[in-house]
Amino acid sequence: MVLTLVGNARQPLTQAQVTAVRAVAGATAPVRELGPDAVEFAVEVRPADASDLEQRAVGALDGAPIDLALTGSSNRRKRLLIADMDSTIITVECIDELADFAGVRDAVSGITERAMRGEIDFEGALLERVALMKDLPESALQQAFDDRVRLTDGAATLTRTMKAGGGHAALVSGGFTFFTERVAHLAGFDEHHANTLLFQDGKLTGDVGRPILGRQAKLDQLNRITTELGITNDDALAVGDGANDLAMIQASGLGVAFHAKPMTAAAAGARVLHGDLTTLLYYQGIPFSEWAT
Repeated sequence: MVLTLVGNARQPLTQAQVTAVRAVAGATAPVRELGPDAVEFAVEVRPADASDLEQRAVGALDGAPIDLALTGSSNRRKRLLIADMDSTIITVECIDELADFAGVRDAVSGITERAMRGEIDFEGALLERVALMKDLPESALQQAFDDRVRLTDGAATLTRTMKAGGGHAALVSGGFTFFTERVAHLAGFDEHHANTLLFQDGKLTGDVGRPILGRQAKLDQLNRITTELGITNDDALAVGDGANDLAMIQASGLGVAFHAKPMTAAAAGARVLHGDLTTLLYYQGIPFSEWAT
């Protein structure tokens, strides 16, 4: 397997940290420098023991906010990026920002948090939140996008680099098509899928179109896209932060929990806890020199 260490602006990766992790991993293979704050090296470990080795590596970092991942040494560069939008590709939850314009942010954001933690059913939570925003003017969506929506650091570099290498990028969201269409354009995704808000007389009806795109639908999109591309799920990189992302994360060759809720982080094969989205390029062994910035 390959162990990747990635620093960040808050905590640059030091030689001492690399040495400490190599010691607990028993690594003898040479270190490959991927970028200013990223390295990787091969380790001899059975997949069944990978989690234990990862925990020992974390312990060797002694609390330093360094990201690390232990991945298979073959098929590292993925041919599909399938990504969640809210709090992953963008920095906010769009539904919470819309709720702010409707004057119900506290009520909606509380439900959002519980849904993302997997404490309540996503589909029911979505309908409950949208109902609270009934009669919100349609014009508020564009205002929310213009004023509140920002790409997460590294989002465009991630998509463009993977596409430059022949990959395909799909945005799949439990949010709304109004936002995924615009975010997909900004970040360079090839396609986008989300839920559709319903309007009447220029105002929200308090409902969404069916079927609702939730946890199972994200997995279905992964399976559909890989079939259409003639690849397998092992060729896919999936990234998200919430409970409704878990199915596609766990079904992908490289599934990453990005600054995720505890349940998602614990169940994912890899995590980004500190850095930005370019960390996912390093996890695939793609060096900084090959990034499409």
